[in-house]
Amino acid sequence: MASNPPTFAVPPGFLGIGRRAADAAISIAGVPLDIGTTNRSGARFGPQSIRQASRMLVDGAHPTAWIDVAEMMLSDIGDFRIALGDIPASLKLIEEQAAAVDHLVALGGEHGITLALLRALARRRGPLALVHFDAHVDTLPENFGQAYAHGSVFYHAIEERLIEPRRMVQIGIRSPVQREVFDWTLAHGVTVVSAEEVHEQGPRPVAERIRSIVGNAPCYLSFDIDALDPAFAPGTGTPEIGGLASWQAQSILRRLTGLHFLGMDVVEVAPAYDVAEITALAAATMVFEYLVLAAAVMRPSGRPV
Repeated sequence: MASNPPTFAVPPGFLGIGRRAADAAISIAGVPLDIGTTNRSGARFGPQSIRQASRMLVDGAHPTAWIDVAEMMLSDIGDFRIALGDIPASLKLIEEQAAAVDHLVALGGEHGITLALLRALARRRGPLALVHFDAHVDTLPENFGQAYAHGSVFYHAIEERLIEPRRMVQIGIRSPVQREVFDWTLAHGVTVVSAEEVHEQGPRPVAERIRSIVGNAPCYLSFDIDALDPAFAPGTGTPEIGGLASWQAQSILRRLTGLHFLGMDVVEVAPAYDVAEITALAAATMVFEYLVLAAAVMRPSGRPV
């Protein structure tokens, strides 16, 4: 009698999915860039670790939305090319490859890749709303002299008008930050929800606040795994204590059904510092939750709106 392979034998693509024809509604790609990290490197190995951990999510439908993600029109298209040792050239390459994909889920890699992904998407759809999970605001004009390091991604995204800062929400923020950087972020209209606020208020009011700010605007989700506390995600380059629990982030995402998501990334998974794959599994699960959200804005044909 035929049966599905056991969990340990699931093929190596995300959720065991391989490359499919051009009719895939959502494409998943790895972006193994980490030369803009400012503490511990290693996120270049994030894509393969997230794919490996995703095997735990294959067997069955989502337990509350009852969507079988594995039956969606998905394609794992492999890893994007980068330019070794060259951040601007890598961002240009990433943007070109992302521009060829209608609806992309990117597995990082460092957070700097998000700038290239937003450039590609905003070119087609105009400035986007943004839901951003992170320990850091990432609105530095430069990082230690490097203009395009992983802590400056949203400074450039705002300056280049890739996103609408008044429709941008950052969740989980708690790291030390220069006062002028924080003030610049708020002055541009960005809503900052600290990790402490999430702990005190709970996921439901936070999700309601996100929904009220984003509204029905086309939206992008960027999930830096260091939004989670190191107890839940030790495998990252810039860990900060006091972060979200995995269940809090998951619960917030589950309450964002109906937002008009057009793309997503999960970044900063560095498996060399992980323990028992818990960071990679958390990242894979956030992608899983996103795919369920994306299913809500698909046409009946399974194509993106």
